[in-house]
Amino acid sequence: MAYPASPSPELFTPVTWLRLLGSWSMVVLFMIFGGQWLGDSLNGTTAAIVFLALFVTILAASFGVVREADHLAHQLGEPYGTLILTLSIVLIEVILIASVLLGPGDFPSIGRDSIYAVMMIILNLITGLCLIAGAARNGDQEFNRQGTHTYLSMIVLLTSVGLILPNYTRSAGEFSTTQAIGISVLTGLIYAIFLYLQMGSRRHDYVQPNQVVQSAKDKAPTPRDPQATRAMLIRSLVLIALILPIVLLAHDLAIVTDYGIAASGAPVAVGGVLIAIIVFTPESITAIKAAMNNEMQRAINLCLGAFVSTVGLTVPVVLMIGLITGKQVIMGISNTETVLFLITALLSILSFSGKRTSPIQGYLHLMVFVVFGLLLFYP
Repeated sequence: MAYPASPSPELFTPVTWLRLLGSWSMVVLFMIFGGQWLGDSLNGTTAAIVFLALFVTILAASFGVVREADHLAHQLGEPYGTLILTLSIVLIEVILIASVLLGPGDFPSIGRDSIYAVMMIILNLITGLCLIAGAARNGDQEFNRQGTHTYLSMIVLLTSVGLILPNYTRSAGEFSTTQAIGISVLTGLIYAIFLYLQMGSRRHDYVQPNQVVQSAKDKAPTPRDPQATRAMLIRSLVLIALILPIVLLAHDLAIVTDYGIAASGAPVAVGGVLIAIIVFTPESITAIKAAMNNEMQRAINLCLGAFVSTVGLTVPVVLMIGLITGKQVIMGISNTETVLFLITALLSILSFSGKRTSPIQGYLHLMVFVVFGLLLFYP
């Protein structure tokens, strides 16, 4: 599907300049004073101020990444555009998780907790809001069942192998070295095959049913627009320029997050929830807007595609970091979390089993998310 035509937005708005200037200024500040602020003298007040500054900076940069990726999406069309947006966001998440794992603290379950938190937020909270908001403005909405079912099949397989299977190995909750290598390779391979087919012969499975997709033979060759090519190049560079500060600040955020969790006595899983909130807030807003614009398949591509990419990329990266650094990596989720995963998977399959969406299913997804939040703080 091609996105609706829209006037070309400015390449560099004042907000874009502010995001670039603010994020890179924060990088410079922490390069100069980070060791002093986050050293042995770190206290609650300093940690709170530093966390707030980093949180706002990374969140603002993430919104900038989504903006640039979204404009590229309009130029490239579906599903290429959504894939760029999803991979940009998931890349940020993987960077934040890797920073925590490589940091001074010992958080062996941060990868598992982050994946699980993303699942609850994306598949229940955001999917529920998309179903409700989309129906409120457009009534029941059509979507492409074939592609949606493929997403759900990937979610069931990859999540079961990555987060449930470890509980039944000899080292309960963990993979052995050989198992970790094998699972990493298989997960990366099946995700690569999925992307190859999604971008190629199965592309039509991920576009809105009422959109006519012309075959390559039917399309008239269009001359390359030098101005459009230049705009895409500039937006790609801006996108990279906004991702880099997140990469450079991720380690500092991990330090204050570790300190805050330890000092407050909060559940360790809160770290994973914070990463999920920081990373997926901009994309979540984009998905809800798509549903309200009667682009339910795009909303599904963003929600389900984001979680498939999360598992497909995070599991191999986390396992490889564990193998390279020798740090313990716990992947198995608890019995309670397993039950919530099964409820989420079954509910998602039922929500997208028909030809049109229903707002009732949205409220059911929201209930599961509330139960997740309740059990997080009152296990």
